[in-house]
Amino acid sequence: MPKYVIEREIPGAGSLTTEQLKGIAQTSCGVLNKMGPQIQWVHSYVTTDKVYCVYNAPNEEMIREHASQGGFPANSVSKVSTIIDPTTAE
Repeated sequence: MPKYVIEREIPGAGSLTTEQLKGIAQTSCGVLNKMGPQIQWVHSYVTTDKVYCVYNAPNEEMIREHASQGGFPANSVSKVSTIIDPTTAE
């Protein structure tokens, strides 16, 4: 299944409390449960003013639908072409 990186501009994201992040995660999981198993949230990176999420989904439209239903921004959605890591150098 294709993998996507979603950039979400959320001013002050890095200052969100544990409870706020829990609420966001619960909202996201609720939408995912309604959408079915074709879309999967892998993990997210929270920075000062952005959240970068990694999802598996059949297409970009499904990623954008999840964002719409959850009330999350999806400022950029990029399909991952390949993954590299330190073992790529071997």
